[in-house]
Amino acid sequence: MQEREDVQQEKAVQEQENAGQGHEAGQQEPEEQAANMSILAHLTELRRRILYSLLGVAMGSAIAYGFLDRIMAWLVEPAGKLYYMQPAEAFFVYIKVTMFSGFIISLPIIFYQAWAFLLPALTMRERLMMSILVPVSVVLFAAGMLFSFKLVLPVAMSFFLGMGNTDFQPFLSAGSYFDFILTFVLPFGMLFEMPLVMLVLAWMGIVTSDMLAAKFRVVIVVCFVIGALFTPPDVISQSMMAIPMILLYGVGYLAVKYILHK
Repeated sequence: MQEREDVQQEKAVQEQENAGQGHEAGQQEPEEQAANMSILAHLTELRRRILYSLLGVAMGSAIAYGFLDRIMAWLVEPAGKLYYMQPAEAFFVYIKVTMFSGFIISLPIIFYQAWAFLLPALTMRERLMMSILVPVSVVLFAAGMLFSFKLVLPVAMSFFLGMGNTDFQPFLSAGSYFDFILTFVLPFGMLFEMPLVMLVLAWMGIVTSDMLAAKFRVVIVVCFVIGALFTPPDVISQSMMAIPMILLYGVGYLAVKYILHK
């Protein structure tokens, strides 16, 4: 009789353990499902923001298409007359200019969608800072491209076209010219974001105003090296790119020191 009672007690203990393990497994499954649902929700939100950004580019391209003749005349002005070497080259140039112009027009929408995607994870202070950084970043990007197109690009075109002679004259194709503009203008737009990058790095605690001041001489050298890489090999073009970069670095330093107080 005692042995039977022991066996029954062991069975009861095993049943309780199995029930407990099943209960724990039942608790873990909803947590895992919640995590999977959270990832799925983030991916769905990211897809929605990307679709809105693409829709903004499409709307901007439609607006740019209505002013395409004016845009083309404005872009061709630094080069003068252009030619196209292939039957479809002019068509693809128009498509490229329309889409790029649409991208520029839709920059506020694109930056807003990026901000809206990050918004739920930010604190109130971070949201306030982002609401300031987003429009400022759009303005700086556009200012960088405009500065490059109106001031640096004419100097570069004068230098490159001046290398010809009576036996070796320039014959610019539309496709190669607009590719050159894109590769020449876009870096200036990104470089003009330097103060904001410095602010964000200081806000994250990666850099301080003392560190930025200590690296100022190195930054001057780096700016002139970058100017030599992205501009024609003459002092004027290099200086026209390097000096604004140095000034932007100074603006970022002052903002870190007197705005963030770091």
